[in-house]
Amino acid sequence: MREYATQMEAAKKGIITPEMKIVAQKEYISEQELCALVAKGEVCIPCNIRHTSISPEGIGSKLRTKINVNLGISGDCNNYDNEMKKVDLAIKYGAEAIMDLSNYGKTNTFRTQLIEKSPAMIGTVPMYDAIGYLEKDLLEITAEDFLKVVRAHAENGVDFMTIHAGINKRTIEAFMRDKRKMNIVSRGGSLLFAWVMMTGNENPFYEYYDDVLEILREYDVTISLGDALRPGCIDDSTDAGQISELIELGALTERAWAKDVQVMVEGPGHMAMNEIAANMKLQKRICHNAPFYVLGPLVTDIAPGYDHITSAIGGAIAAASGADFLCYVTPAEHLRLPDIDDVKEGIMASKIAAHAADIAKGVPHATDADNAMAEARHEVDWEKMFGIAIDPDKARAYFESTPPSDRHTCSMCGKMCAVRTTNMILNGEKVDFCSEK
Repeated sequence: MREYATQMEAAKKGIITPEMKIVAQKEYISEQELCALVAKGEVCIPCNIRHTSISPEGIGSKLRTKINVNLGISGDCNNYDNEMKKVDLAIKYGAEAIMDLSNYGKTNTFRTQLIEKSPAMIGTVPMYDAIGYLEKDLLEITAEDFLKVVRAHAENGVDFMTIHAGINKRTIEAFMRDKRKMNIVSRGGSLLFAWVMMTGNENPFYEYYDDVLEILREYDVTISLGDALRPGCIDDSTDAGQISELIELGALTERAWAKDVQVMVEGPGHMAMNEIAANMKLQKRICHNAPFYVLGPLVTDIAPGYDHITSAIGGAIAAASGADFLCYVTPAEHLRLPDIDDVKEGIMASKIAAHAADIAKGVPHATDADNAMAEARHEVDWEKMFGIAIDPDKARAYFESTPPSDRHTCSMCGKMCAVRTTNMILNGEKVDFCSEK
């Protein structure tokens, strides 16, 4: 039996856990510095004691920006085999987290298989699963019922859970007073809003927050404090509802830390580029520098089919300004459940955004691969380039689709390749295009 219940409790006691050792090695940070960051809550290591296949990752200050892949079945698309193929793709391309957002039928079997095979940390939103798991309509569900679902997910081995505890009667009042174009776009937030309004009761995740924390502490589940009132269009960003909920999340963060439960805080949403940096600073200040998990931000509302791009733009700015964890967005966002090609596009867009932000933040060794790519391009060594690329298969396919006559160039410039020309001159060779064969 270990001497601590959670990674945070261990860190507060000065104990370097096996998970901390792995994360420290991955992040080029000393074990002692990482331990101190976990003790303060500035880094979390989501790692349920029952998730034995996990390769631990840290999220937070001084670490690489991580990405999450959403998947799961719905009533209209309930093919478990297809979702497992998406899992395989996420693992192949190095996503650090996978969230199972299934909201149809009995999801326990899929979730159990996912946790058994995945080295990535697994997240869920128990609120999504409540109706199917309990086989009750929303109005019939009690506060005790909601806690049963939280416990069931913890027992399965889920590493982090999105809990919308910040949408209480105070924040609902602010939301109702400050009219929005899009109202509530969080699925879990909207269900809780409906439950509170129909029953007249307080949000059970807020009213019984200490009971939720006890369950999470027992299995070392990280709480991801959901932003039920995140903006769903850029006109709604940074409004009274969003900020009032953020203030509640700051207080809930400290309450979780007091019980040694690790915390992430979720953030916007849809937001114009000029507001992103300020929102990151505001969140870090109000939530005591807890790791920030950003859902977007999508910087325009007019690009359905291309929202992996709108999200990558916002995500890069957010992460460079302090966000620690990016939730991917696929081209199918706002349109349908993503297929496997959409999932890959979303992963790549998010990985690019995260990596670009790490370069901007000066994360140790962030530029190593970029420098290696520059050297490979200088040498016009295509095999090296393909090996360094984040998607080697696509890079190779593009190159080979229109092969150059000279393998020391590509079909864009041919023998007029700037790199080739400069290398020849610096090697003392003559460049004479007309006489070259």
